[in-house]
Amino acid sequence: MKPFLFVLVSLSLRRTMALNAECLPMESKKLFVPPLPELAKVIQKTLLTNFAEVCVEVVDCPDLTKEPFTLAASGLSGSQKLVEIGGNPYLLPCVQREKIYELKDIVKLVKSDPAFIIGPGAGPNPYIGVNCEGIYNLLMESGNVTKQLTRISKVDENDDKSVQILLPDNETRLALLGNLYFSEGKPGKVIKVHAKKRIGEHNLITAIRTAVENEYKDKLVGIGGVFLLKEGKAKQHVMRDFSKTPIKNEEMLNKWLKFYNMSAPLIAVGTLVNGDGGLDLRVQHFHSFSHHGEAGHYHYDTTPETVEYLGYFNVGEEIYRIDRPVNTHTWGRD
Repeated sequence: MKPFLFVLVSLSLRRTMALNAECLPMESKKLFVPPLPELAKVIQKTLLTNFAEVCVEVVDCPDLTKEPFTLAASGLSGSQKLVEIGGNPYLLPCVQREKIYELKDIVKLVKSDPAFIIGPGAGPNPYIGVNCEGIYNLLMESGNVTKQLTRISKVDENDDKSVQILLPDNETRLALLGNLYFSEGKPGKVIKVHAKKRIGEHNLITAIRTAVENEYKDKLVGIGGVFLLKEGKAKQHVMRDFSKTPIKNEEMLNKWLKFYNMSAPLIAVGTLVNGDGGLDLRVQHFHSFSHHGEAGHYHYDTTPETVEYLGYFNVGEEIYRIDRPVNTHTWGRD
């Protein structure tokens, strides 16, 4: 009887550690959805100024559950939404530890069922015991987890190495901030991006976002998806445990973060938008995981001569802004 009671108490405590989603402030906006062939041409034009070899085309989405992507659902189509939760002001300058969100509740809030969820966020620190990066990759149906492939990455303070951990099915929380792409995980048309040998200054995602910004200046466009760093290395960070002193600027932030030069293949998931839309949006955010133990927040490739990217992206139809910080700032969003 005692183990059973312990399970009940543990589950009850776990639920109380997540904010009541019904009480969270939420705003939503319809996104402009450009035709995929038009968008592919826009992206191709800008990528050609940044990479020596580029091919951007509209294709049927491959089965993303298979290697090399190993996502929780096969496609990126069906009721596509961008969902931004919380934000950097809940982490910086001082952490607000109460900002814990339950994705099962968020799914109901944005009316997504089934919900294939991919993207970056701060991982569930109550579960792992320390601050961490979250690489969300899961499928929910009727309020239950059908497939959980979410990973977290944390810094091992003993040797400064990063540690990647696969979360269990019953751990579906997110802390502080998240930029997630929701869909039904269905097959459909997507934009395929293949780029090799970087000759410009922008990383892949910044180059794509710049293309969209320049073309659709007065319209809010949101994109989500996955890319593979197929060859090369990338600068990525992993957050250390919460700072005991306030982090007040970029210099202090960069001293606190732990940076790594991580090796391909890396599978990165996330979102980008071409403006803040009056919602204080983070314009781009991708986290990556791997099958060789490395995972973190993607910044840019560090091997321009040999880098190769392969990505699949789709366009969101609406965006949800949940629990937007009232007191905000724009630093620390790289």
